[in-house]
Amino acid sequence: MKGNFYENERVALFIDGANLYSAARALGFDIDYRRLLKVFREKGRLVRAYYYTALVEDQEYSPIRPLIDWLDYNGYTMVTKPTKEFTDAMGRRKIKGNMDIELAIDVLEMAEHLDHVILFSGDGDFRRLVEAVQRKGLRVSVVSTIKSAPPMVADELRRQADDFIELSELAPLIARNPSERAARPAVSNTPNTDSLDDGDQLMRTA
Repeated sequence: MKGNFYENERVALFIDGANLYSAARALGFDIDYRRLLKVFREKGRLVRAYYYTALVEDQEYSPIRPLIDWLDYNGYTMVTKPTKEFTDAMGRRKIKGNMDIELAIDVLEMAEHLDHVILFSGDGDFRRLVEAVQRKGLRVSVVSTIKSAPPMVADELRRQADDFIELSELAPLIARNPSERAARPAVSNTPNTDSLDDGDQLMRTA
C-alpha cells in the first residue's frame, strides 16, 4: 500500500460509509472491516476510527443494522443520523442522508489530537476541509479510486491531499475472502443514501 506513515504519529480514520461502499462496489470487492482496522493500526498510533452512515428509521428491519452493531463493538466509533424524505420537482419520493457536516466537524474537533487524517471518501466537497486541517499542521491522506469508470475521487480533492491511497491497491489487504460466508458482519453493503428513489434497495448483499 502506497502512502507515507511515520512511527508513533497519531492517526484517525474518517470513513464516509456510503462513498466507500460505492467505490469498493465499483472495483468489485467487499470490505472486511476487521482487516481494514488491522492495516492502519500497524501504520501508526490509531486514535479513532469513525464510520459515518445514515439510517432509514421507519424500516421494520434495516439490513445495515447488523454491520453497524458489529462495527460499534469492534473498534469503530459510529456516527449515524436518520435519513430525510422529500419529494423532488418530478413528484418522485427521495431519501437523503448526507453525513458531510458530521464528518467535517469531527475532523476539525479531533485535529489537535492527531498528526495524520485518513479520509475514506472521494467527495470533492471535502477539499476545503482538507485544506483547513493542513493549515493546522496535519497531513491528510485520501483513500478512494481512479480505477473505476468513472473515477470515484474528485480531482480537486486528490490534488489537495498530501497523499492519495488507491483503493484497488489497498484491496488485497482489506478485501473479504470470497470463500467466507456472505453473512459475515465484517462485510459492508452500505448504500449511498445521498439521494435514493423510493423503492431503491437500501442494502445489497453479495
